[in-house]
Amino acid sequence: MTDRKRKIVNDPVYGFITIDHPLIFSLLSHPYYQRLRRIHQMALAHLVYPGAMHTRFHHSMGAYHLMSCALAELKGKGVEITEEEEVAAKMAILLHDVGHGPYSHALEHTLVEGVSHEEISQLLMQTLNREMDGALDLTLKIFNDRYHKKFLHQLVSSQLDVDRMDYLSRDSFYTGVSEGVISYDRIIKMLTVAGGELMVEEKGIYSIEKFIVARRLMYWQVYLHKTVLSAESMLVKVLQRAKALALRGEELFASPALKYFLYRRVGREAFGHDPEVLRQFCLLDDYDIMGAIKVWAGHPDKTLGTLCGWLVNRQLFKVTLRNDPFGPEEVAAWREKATEALGLTPEEAEYFVFTDTASLKAYDAEDEKINILYKDGNVRDISSIDNALVSHTLARPIKKFYICHPKF
Repeated sequence: MTDRKRKIVNDPVYGFITIDHPLIFSLLSHPYYQRLRRIHQMALAHLVYPGAMHTRFHHSMGAYHLMSCALAELKGKGVEITEEEEVAAKMAILLHDVGHGPYSHALEHTLVEGVSHEEISQLLMQTLNREMDGALDLTLKIFNDRYHKKFLHQLVSSQLDVDRMDYLSRDSFYTGVSEGVISYDRIIKMLTVAGGELMVEEKGIYSIEKFIVARRLMYWQVYLHKTVLSAESMLVKVLQRAKALALRGEELFASPALKYFLYRRVGREAFGHDPEVLRQFCLLDDYDIMGAIKVWAGHPDKTLGTLCGWLVNRQLFKVTLRNDPFGPEEVAAWREKATEALGLTPEEAEYFVFTDTASLKAYDAEDEKINILYKDGNVRDISSIDNALVSHTLARPIKKFYICHPKF
C-alpha cells in the first residue's frame, strides 16, 4: 500500500477524508460521478434554509468516509473483510446516488416516466462496470444484496446504513437544524456482526433511538417543511407544463440535454434499451433546469411564465397541511378563486391549485430491522425492547394531506 497514491479531502463535517485506492480514484474522476457536484442534495430546501447548498457529491463522499470508518471498526472486532470486499463496499456507497436527476425527485415525476433514480443508478453502475472491465462485479453484488456477507449490503442500504448517517449529520450541519445531529461516531463504534448480519451492541441502544428520533424530526422540520413542499411542488408543475407545451410542438428554450427529455416521452424501457437515453440523462443537472426556468419566466404561456417567475423570485404557493384529505368542493373553491384572480382557464387552474400527501414511517418494523445484540447472545429488534421509544411512537406511520394554492 505504500507505493499507492493517497489523497485527502477536507470535509466540513468530518475533517479529512482519505482516498487511497486506484479503483476509487478512477471512479471519483469519472464524469458520471463528477456530475453529482452539480446536483443539490436537498433540492430547493435552500429557499427555507439558506445554508443547504451542499451537493450529492458532498453527501456521497461523506457516506464513503463513514463506510471506511465502519469497515475499519468491524475489522478491528475480528470480522473478516478482505481488501477486495472493502473496496467493493466503498464503491457501492460512492455510487448509491449516481442515478439522481436534477433537483432530486422532481425529474422522476415529469421528464422521465416510471423510472426511479435507483433503477438509473443500477444502469449507470452496469455501464461503469463494462467500462472498467468488470471491476464493479463485487460492488454490484453487494449493492443488490446478492453477496453472502449480508452486512456489507446493510451498510449500504438498510434502516441503519451509512447513507442515512451521513445525510442526517450533513443536512443538519448545512441547515443549522440541530435536531438532526446524531452520534454517528458512537453508532459506528457500537456496530458488530453476528450470523453475517449487521447488529448494534446493547450499549448502543440509546444512540440508535436518538438516530431514529433525529430522522423523524428532520423529515417534518426540513425535508417535509411546508415551504419546501411548496417550492418542490411548483418545480414539478413547471416541468409538467413545459413538457405539455413541448409535446404540443411549442418552441421552448432548453439546453440540448433538457430538450431531449422535453420533446419525447422517455420511460423505463427506453433507459434499458437505448444507450443514448442514459448518455443524455448524464448531461442533465440542476443548471439545465434553473437556466431554463429563468428564461421561461418570460414565456408567453401564462401558466409557465407565471410559475417560473414566482419560483425564481421565491413567491411560493401557500401550503396547508392537515390530517384528513381535502374534499373536491374545497379544491374546486380554491381553483375558482385562482381562475378569477389570475384569469386562468379551468385546465390552467390545475397547475395552481392541487393536493398531495406527505408521509413518513421513522422506523419500519416490517423492513430490515435494526437488531440489538445482547451480551448473552440474544438478538432483539429495537422496536421490541421494553420501554423503547421506538415501539410506542416511531414505528407508527404518519400521513399528512396538503393543498397548494397561490397566496391571495
